[in-house]
Amino acid sequence: MGLVFGDIGTSPIYTLTVIFALTKPTSDNVMGILSMIFWTMTILVTAEYAWLAMNLGRKGEGGTIVLKEILARMLKPGRKIAFVGFLSYLGVSLLLGDGVITPAISILSAVEGMVLIPGLEGLQQGTLILIAALIAIVLFVFQFKGTDKVAGAFGPIMLIWFVSLTISGLVALTAHPDLVKAVNPWYAAKFFIDNGVAAFFVLSEVILCATGGEALYADMGHLGRKPIMRAWKFAFWALAINYFGQGAYVLDHGTGKNLLFGMIQQEAHMLYIPFLILTIMATIIASQAMISGVFSVIYQGITTRIMPLLKVDYTSTHLKSQIYIGSVNWTLLAAVIFIMLIFRKSENLAAAYGLAVTGTMTITGIMMIMIYSRTRKKWKVPFVILVTLVDVVFFIACLNKIPHGGYWSIILASIPFATILIWTFGQRALYRALRPLDMDTFGLAYEQIYAKDKNIPGTGLFFVKEWNVVPPYVVHCIIRSNIIYERNVFISIIRTDEPFGLKSKLITGIATGLDAFEIRAGYMEMFDVEQLLSESAINEKVIFYGIEDITTDNPIWRFFATIKRQTPNFVQFNRLPATKLQGVVTRVEM
Repeated sequence: MGLVFGDIGTSPIYTLTVIFALTKPTSDNVMGILSMIFWTMTILVTAEYAWLAMNLGRKGEGGTIVLKEILARMLKPGRKIAFVGFLSYLGVSLLLGDGVITPAISILSAVEGMVLIPGLEGLQQGTLILIAALIAIVLFVFQFKGTDKVAGAFGPIMLIWFVSLTISGLVALTAHPDLVKAVNPWYAAKFFIDNGVAAFFVLSEVILCATGGEALYADMGHLGRKPIMRAWKFAFWALAINYFGQGAYVLDHGTGKNLLFGMIQQEAHMLYIPFLILTIMATIIASQAMISGVFSVIYQGITTRIMPLLKVDYTSTHLKSQIYIGSVNWTLLAAVIFIMLIFRKSENLAAAYGLAVTGTMTITGIMMIMIYSRTRKKWKVPFVILVTLVDVVFFIACLNKIPHGGYWSIILASIPFATILIWTFGQRALYRALRPLDMDTFGLAYEQIYAKDKNIPGTGLFFVKEWNVVPPYVVHCIIRSNIIYERNVFISIIRTDEPFGLKSKLITGIATGLDAFEIRAGYMEMFDVEQLLSESAINEKVIFYGIEDITTDNPIWRFFATIKRQTPNFVQFNRLPATKLQGVVTRVEM
């Protein structure tokens, strides 16, 4: 309830309020919009994610990177693989951009409910922004403690939240029970017939009811498919009933204030303040879920080498998924507060919200078409195409948000997207510029030096990308500087395209006194390198690793070199003992 449905669960706070700020609350319009909301949640969340996407996974993991890894096995190297890579980078970037807007709109919209408390009607918007910013600061400051410390409270609070949505919706619906007819898609079609092009633009606000739906698939690895599917049935009806109840409230009371808060205040005046506190707690949980999701996506990006290495702290001794990335945490906080100050009101933020979500959904749809058309479940392809066409329609409708603040979605997503492209292309260009040696050529020179018998007692460890490809720093150490130990071990860490799984093997006798140690780990796997080495009886005296000093006139490679200098290097990321480390600098011209 807390981890997966926090985001979509808090959508009723602002969705209908924003829609009816654009649309007259006539009986026909209310029926049409409720029908559109019901079918948007059915098609984009239930059909696309719960039914279609959640049947595609790797060892229970879900998400855009998982779809990319599934397709990588199905396609031959070439333009299609490059296209899939581009789509996955775009999908990841849009999700990260969304990670800024979600906490901002959720917390701000909840805090704005304070103006309906008697005596607080005169609160200035600046004061509300300050309160929202302080809540965000507290939320981000406590991230380093790990979400599992407070996760026990998430479920019960969100359960109370969904029950409250259901009850308040049912109470309001008793005044207009005929609104349940809006489950008939004819009312949505009629809304389009009556309103023409204007109805198409209303879609860009209707999508707010499905924001957070992508979390069903992204969080599949944390909780499993079946629990999420069971919980979604409950969450779906709680949301639908509340939206229908808000529709009934609109018919009787108009649209002068926030609809959800107005409805609660009218139904149970005494319970309004407890409900407002519950709302703020629910939005904090929704924000927390998004922050945890951003950490997971960044970690996937680091281990699949599409993103720079960042310092990762593990906040739980028993849950592998509980991680904290300080640099990402503080960057997110600064961006969330900045977005609050730029947009000032939640209804203004809603004008920017939706573009990234519909973009992510469209990318998921395209990748699913490519996957299902290559499996035994080809009969699902027409359904995936239909859902993807709906995604495209919503995405086109959201393009009208660009001049009204939607461009911030593009700006926020473009930062990780540019970083991914520069990092991936830079890593390849750097590898070519380094000109590594093959093992056969290296072996001849190595044997000659080892035979001189002037070897240093103990074991020397050398980090390499692949054990049979020798980087320049190793050539510099062993061949040119004659730094050679009685036992020399080349160690390589290879991330597989599976989320989990850990294997290590010792390859002996490559040359006299030269062995290799290979660790193959899933891209979500976390492990202790030192422990694996000791299990294979490798007790190193010193650990060598390469540092590249990049010289270049190319402005893009200069940016790449700056990223490399500012981020932790390979051994810092894997937390190796500092007392044994020796960094060897190689000057490279790119």
